[in-house]
Amino acid sequence: MEPSFWIERWAEGRIGFHEGRPNAYLERHVERLGVARRVLVPLCGKAVDLAYLASRGHEVVGVELVEDAVRAFFDEQGVTPTVQRRGELTEYAAGALRVLAGDFFATDPGLLGPLDAWYDRAALIALPPDLRARYVAHLDDLLAPGAPGLLVTLEYPPGAIEGPPFAVLADEVRALHAGHAVDELAVGAAELPRAPAGTEARERCFLITRA
Repeated sequence: MEPSFWIERWAEGRIGFHEGRPNAYLERHVERLGVARRVLVPLCGKAVDLAYLASRGHEVVGVELVEDAVRAFFDEQGVTPTVQRRGELTEYAAGALRVLAGDFFATDPGLLGPLDAWYDRAALIALPPDLRARYVAHLDDLLAPGAPGLLVTLEYPPGAIEGPPFAVLADEVRALHAGHAVDELAVGAAELPRAPAGTEARERCFLITRA
């Protein structure tokens, strides 16, 4: 999936994936991330979850491809960040919030620093199947051993919509994270915009702890 796809969606305001409030599963299970962690949030958009995690005492490191989304996040939080170029990415930082605009796969431990927790509500389900293993392998490169993470996935019948968001089933989650501890915390009904009437969809929330 080309970067232009996401740039155009943000430019056109087609961001139905943006919740505008802290995610319910994050609120319910945030304690699972531990205390005062450096939390990685890949493909973060302008999610209010970033500010919520910071309010819980975490240092937050987000990565978002579309720089307009990063600017919008800080504008909506009423915060003026410092901005500096960091290699191929541009860093926006204020207090406990640090968001890098650019390609997630261009990040490395030297750029992001130590990370001992992670949160993914809209990253894995935004990726087509051929990128998901690469994404998880990159998480392994960035995260410290033992780092806990909350992952929220979406499931729906094949062909119900043309993703993203894509359906990622529980079996695939366990296969992608083989070798790590995967615990399902919750499952619930989900809304699926653009789907035919009567289409059933659900979300799952996992705690995944890196080996």
